[in-house]
Amino acid sequence: MQALSQLSYTPTANPKLYTGPAVATIARARPADTPARCAIMPRAPPPIILVPLPDSRNAKPPDLAGRVILVTGATGGLGEPLARACAALGATVVLHGRHVPKLESLYDAIVAANHPEPVILPLDFAKAEAADFGNVAAALEAQFRRLDGIVHTAAMLGSLGPIEHQSFDAWLALLRVNLAAPMGITRALAPLLAKAADASVVFTLDDRGIAPRAYWGGYGVTKAGVAALARELADEWESRANLRVNAVVPGPIRSPLRGRTHPGEDRTKLPEPGELVPLYLHLLAGQPKNESARLIEARAWLAGAPASTPLVA
Repeated sequence: MQALSQLSYTPTANPKLYTGPAVATIARARPADTPARCAIMPRAPPPIILVPLPDSRNAKPPDLAGRVILVTGATGGLGEPLARACAALGATVVLHGRHVPKLESLYDAIVAANHPEPVILPLDFAKAEAADFGNVAAALEAQFRRLDGIVHTAAMLGSLGPIEHQSFDAWLALLRVNLAAPMGITRALAPLLAKAADASVVFTLDDRGIAPRAYWGGYGVTKAGVAALARELADEWESRANLRVNAVVPGPIRSPLRGRTHPGEDRTKLPEPGELVPLYLHLLAGQPKNESARLIEARAWLAGAPASTPLVA
């Protein structure tokens, strides 16, 4: 099991994040099996529905004062501007990442801007075990008593190429980072989310997970798995009034990951990751329950076109 000593790290004298025993996760009973059908009929694709979304050019940011928001991959291309924006709006942001120096730099920038002091959470998802996620839950329970939101932006690309050239061990790492970790940390933190008056979980998907294509390897497969995870969770939480689930497909943006998959592309023609921040902020705190459980295409949203389809058919 990965050592947890650094998970309590903060560059100030604040009380340590980890102070209590792991919080037991809540096992949900499996629903009764539904009657078997004689035949499986193909479903039509879900329609794009005009659910209110913020104006991509003139969105009014929500008030996040007093909220506690976990951003995974907080030092990444999308995670960093989102973490900064949440802090600027009054949230206490739990900054997750692998590299402490990068987390320290982001921490310092948020504190220097006189925003609420964030919390640093160094954790390598490629090595994390269930007990590590339990310790994260115990720490947040001890310090904050609840959690108001999780935004999943952490991702691992791996290698692209034909399946026969893919490494089995590399696929296992991709499965841990891109799929098992989002499930594990959401599962462990679900009891804390349930204690909030209005909690939100936002998954970040990818076009290649929605419509897999050749040579995208384990990345495409794991992103397809995250899409399935988002749909399952949205369905499970349908009747829980204080819990919302949404998923965003960013599309092509000027991120480091995009630079690796499309190295010859003219990046000046792509939107900056920060342009998607108002959409994520809306999903964190501006969206009512009856408009949640949506799959949102950020590319269409940026263009002012209908962008939302149901996560659950």
